[in-house]
Amino acid sequence: MNKNLVHAALKALSFIAALTLLQLNKVVARPYGDSVLVVPLGGNGWLNKGAQAKIDSTGLSNWSTNTDEVTIYVRLEAAGSLNIALKLQVPEGASKISALVGKSVLSKTVSTHQPAVIDFGKAYIKAPGYIQVKLRGIKRTSKEYARVSDMLLSGPATAHGSAYVKDNHGNYFYWGHRGPSVHLNYPLPDAAKNNIEWFYNEVTVPVGNDVLGSYFMADGFTGGYFGMQVNSPTERHVLFSVWSPFDTDDPNSIPDSLRIHLLKKGAGVHGGEFGGEGSGGQSYMNFPWVAGKTYAFLIRAQANAAAKTTVFTAYFKPAGQSSWQLLASFKRPGSGFYLKGLYSFLENFDPEMGTTERRVNFGNGWLVDTAGKWYPLTKAVFTADATASINYRKDYGGGVQGDHFYLRNCGFFNDFLPMKTDLSRRLSGQNHPAIDFSKLP
Repeated sequence: MNKNLVHAALKALSFIAALTLLQLNKVVARPYGDSVLVVPLGGNGWLNKGAQAKIDSTGLSNWSTNTDEVTIYVRLEAAGSLNIALKLQVPEGASKISALVGKSVLSKTVSTHQPAVIDFGKAYIKAPGYIQVKLRGIKRTSKEYARVSDMLLSGPATAHGSAYVKDNHGNYFYWGHRGPSVHLNYPLPDAAKNNIEWFYNEVTVPVGNDVLGSYFMADGFTGGYFGMQVNSPTERHVLFSVWSPFDTDDPNSIPDSLRIHLLKKGAGVHGGEFGGEGSGGQSYMNFPWVAGKTYAFLIRAQANAAAKTTVFTAYFKPAGQSSWQLLASFKRPGSGFYLKGLYSFLENFDPEMGTTERRVNFGNGWLVDTAGKWYPLTKAVFTADATASINYRKDYGGGVQGDHFYLRNCGFFNDFLPMKTDLSRRLSGQNHPAIDFSKLP
C-alpha cells in the first residue's frame, strides 16, 4: 500500500479517536491550550422563584425579564484563576449580560445570532468547594436576552477536578436537580442475622429542616420502606411501601402470583399500588407531624419459609405516646425471610428543591429477634446514591452527634462525608422502649 495513503489514514483515525475522547469527557480544546469544563445549564442551572424564563434539557430559554436570575452550581477542587465563557445565542438584536462570581462582575454585550462560545473573563476562586455563577440580563434590544446551553470553565481552578452534572444520560438532569440521596446501613447482630422480627427506630427532623419534597425514611428493609414525607405546604404523609419481587415500573404488569396483598390497614390510611420506581403495595396516611418533635416507627416481619411469603406490618406513633397507629400489613410473595438489609435514608423527591439543605436525626434504634431478645442499633455505614457515586453532586453527608446518627443532603454544602464511612453512636444509658407486642392493633 502507498505509504502516503497509510500515513493519511492513520492521521484521520488519530483525529477521530481524539475527537471521540474529547466528546466523551465533555472537554473542549481552547485556542490558548487549556481544557474547558462544559457545564450544561440543563443539569446545573436554577432559576429564582417566580422566574418567567425556562430551563430544560436544552438549556436556558424564554429569558426576557431582568428580574429573572440564573444560578449555576459547580464544585471545583482547587483555588485559583477561573476563565468563564457561555455558549449562547441572541435570537435578535443585542443584549448585555452579566455573570457574577463572588464579588466579580463580568459583563458582555452580545449580538451573535447563532450559537457561539463567548468569553466573559476571569474570576479568582479563593478556596476549593462549590461556586455559584449568577447570570443576569442587563439590557436587550429585542425580546430575549439570550438562549444559553452551556457554561465553559477553564484555568487553574479546574486543575484538580470538579463535580457537576455532565450529561443527561439516564435522565441525570432530573436526578441532578433532585440531589443525592443518603443512607445509613445497619449491620445485623451476628447472633440474629436470620431471625430479626422487629425493627424500631426514632426520627427527629430539626426545626427548619422540614423542606418541601423531603422523605425522612426510618425503617427500610429488603422489600420495602417506612417513613414520613413533606408532600406540599399543607400536606404531610406517613408512608409505608412494599415492593413486588417482579421487576417492573408498571404495577398492572405484575403477575397475580407475585402481587403484594394488602391484609389490613389502619383507620384513615390509604391503601393501593405504586409504580415508576419498581412497583408494589403502598399505604399512607395524612399526618401533621412537626419538625423538632420525635416520632417512632416499628416494622414487623412474619416469615413463612415453606410458602416463601413474608407479612410485613408497620406501626407509627409520636414518641412518648402509648398508643400505636397501624399503617398497614402487606403479604409479600417470593420472600419467606425475616428482616434484613436494614437501612434509613434521606431523599429529596422534588427537583425544584435541590438547592435547599435538609437534615434528619435517627436515634434509639433497636432490633428484636423471634425469641424476644433486644439488640441496640449502634453502628451504621454511610452510603449515597448514583448521583453521588458518579461525582455529579457532592453535597452529601452524615455522622454521629451524641447518641444519634444524622443525615444531610442538598444545598451545595462543601463538607461532604466520604461514602462507606463507618459510624458508631453511644447508647448513653438508653433502654429499649417498652412495647407490649401482644396489644398492637
